[in-house]
Amino acid sequence: MIIPVKTTLGGYDIILKRGALQKAEEYLNLNRKVLIVTDSGVPDVYAQAISKKCKESKIFVFQEGEQSKNFDTYKNILSALCQGEFTRSDCVVAVGGGVVGDMAGFAAASYMRGIDFYNIPTTVLSQVDSSIGGKTAIDFMGYKNIIGAFYQPKCVIIDSETLKTLPPRQISNGLAESVKMALTSDKELFELFENEDIQDNIDEIIYRSLLIKKSVVEQDEKETGLRKILNFGHTVGHAIESVNIDKYYHGECVALGMLYFSGPKVKPRLINVLKKLNLPVEDTTKIEDIISASAHDKKKSGSSICVVSVESVGEFSLENIDFNTYSDIIRKAAKQ
Repeated sequence: MIIPVKTTLGGYDIILKRGALQKAEEYLNLNRKVLIVTDSGVPDVYAQAISKKCKESKIFVFQEGEQSKNFDTYKNILSALCQGEFTRSDCVVAVGGGVVGDMAGFAAASYMRGIDFYNIPTTVLSQVDSSIGGKTAIDFMGYKNIIGAFYQPKCVIIDSETLKTLPPRQISNGLAESVKMALTSDKELFELFENEDIQDNIDEIIYRSLLIKKSVVEQDEKETGLRKILNFGHTVGHAIESVNIDKYYHGECVALGMLYFSGPKVKPRLINVLKKLNLPVEDTTKIEDIISASAHDKKKSGSSICVVSVESVGEFSLENIDFNTYSDIIRKAAKQ
């Protein structure tokens, strides 16, 4: 299945097909020099499978984990491109999860002012969320994604066969983003989470999640309006993640963050779905630490911050509120 994505700088295709990774040369221009970026947590066979399809390739591997999403890793990727004498006609291929895609994409965006970038996400989280939309970034001074660029890939390959090597916790971690999109935009998808077997419907979940994000990013490529709905659960979630960098995965933090801005009719249903997915519904992070970390969120503008709320499943509201008001809401929600 091919899902076309249209952007102001041209379109690209998302190839959603089991076994597509092993046929990457059918979808990507690999008849050139290729830097394959991956991390130590991704099975080596995936990067090797791409390497075998390239005219000339180099595999760059960094240590897995959010802690590697920093200037040092970014610099090392750029060094590999320079030392390998890559030119503007060459390309970068990301093979891995969201951290890999962010690092590889940001390096591709800035090397020689931009070279071709392909993304092959291998986790649920990256397949349903970060693989589409063109956001690339690194963390800095303890704040997530605070330095980066919008840079669209030339093509994305999503092969759900790669999910077979993921542990259950990572599957749940990624599905939190699908739950987020269902809550704001797809009532039927949320009901699927409530009523159906998740594993039996994983391809349908990925597909429907991609359609939601595709629709949003096509209408708002650089997050000036509608795209902010994709941040549902993220303001509080990123704050929790910043304070607990070694305790939670990203999707687990988003799961917790959604609870703060879900209405009274939605919250009990959300809690049931999160429990079904083995995602956390309680957190011991100090509320003042969450508020302090939220003050550095990218969505904060001056003394106000944009929040996404869901009062009915499949519907949302966007509102810019004073940061002090936001803080009061967080404190109140934490007591409920």
